[in-house]
Amino acid sequence: MKVLGFIVTVLTGALLIYGTLDMPNYGDPDSPASSHVSPRYITDTEIDTATPNIVTSVLADYRGYDTLGETTVIFTAGMSCILILRRRKKSYKV
Repeated sequence: MKVLGFIVTVLTGALLIYGTLDMPNYGDPDSPASSHVSPRYITDTEIDTATPNIVTSVLADYRGYDTLGETTVIFTAGMSCILILRRRKKSYKV
């Protein structure tokens, strides 16, 4: 059974590494994110959102639903930890 787990782990790792071979190099100025998305955010952020801060406009306006989802996941994880780790008082009946 340990051999099967090892084989599955190696195959999964090989598949993940194979999936990264098509990605652009780190910091490549010709990557799609650098050539399409970033210039639009830089030039249109004040017009679209009326916010002079680019980071705030990206997080709050352009990626608002994504940020809401991340906040929901973090809140749910925190509440789960609190509920799992809380101490319960023992009630003794005489």
